[in-house]
Amino acid sequence: MEVLKKFLQAEINSKDQVDAILSFVDSYEVRKGEYEGNEFIILKIDRENFILYPEYDDGDDGIQIPFSTSVYKNQLKDEILEYAKEKKIV
Repeated sequence: MEVLKKFLQAEINSKDQVDAILSFVDSYEVRKGEYEGNEFIILKIDRENFILYPEYDDGDDGIQIPFSTSVYKNQLKDEILEYAKEKKIV
């Protein structure tokens, strides 16, 4: 899960970020949508499935998406909370 590790390193840096991301992931009202982080996008496919990918604006060449991964809601939440605890963010 190299993509998930890169996501955690790029996006989980403060309690506010953790709270905002978990709020988006847990939101029952948002069935589909995007959360734009510092580097990564969290694409909510439905209430249980997500795609994580970095999005880079390459000027004239447009947007570059070099890699992505899909992840289930509970796994995403568990990984975020575990990483935040290891880094003493929460």
